[in-house]
Amino acid sequence: MTDIVIFHSALGLRPGVQGFADHLRAAGHTVHVPDLYDGHVFDDLDAGIAYRDTLGIPEIGQRAQNAVADLPTDLVYSGFSLGAAPAQLLAQTRPGARGAVLMHGALPSAAFAVPWPVVVPLEIHTMRDDAWVDLPIAAALADESTDGQLHLYPGSGHLFDDPDLLDYDPAASVLMRKRILSFLTRL
Repeated sequence: MTDIVIFHSALGLRPGVQGFADHLRAAGHTVHVPDLYDGHVFDDLDAGIAYRDTLGIPEIGQRAQNAVADLPTDLVYSGFSLGAAPAQLLAQTRPGARGAVLMHGALPSAAFAVPWPVVVPLEIHTMRDDAWVDLPIAAALADESTDGQLHLYPGSGHLFDDPDLLDYDPAASVLMRKRILSFLTRL
């Protein structure tokens, strides 16, 4: 099976992230879930973003790199919202990536000074009307991979996989998880 690293959103390492990891583990995958926030968890996105800003984006990137330093290089990198950025950073810049799954976020590949490695498979999952996601950027990133896919779900919720949040959408969550398991099986 596949070794996967999952990075949490700006809300921190919430039970919903652990539940997603457990779902992948139940399918036989090895899943690592580093805590980039040192135990800080938020219910309010504004508070989580404020904490992100106190740490700074470079520090979050460094913490993500430190979290995988002792792991094998043939990982699938995954992240929710804020966590999509370190997942993308590592998939794009750390040699040996098997793939990437970005949920609720994507950056232009130019943000990391190197193009997306065309042979690294990529899936991006977001709702069609999520105000936090720039769809043209997500589509362009998916197009950079020879095996890239942008999956759009109806609605405007952001963290729609977390059952403890208002944006939770059970149908979208089930479909996203099914697609991700298929993707991981292919790898």
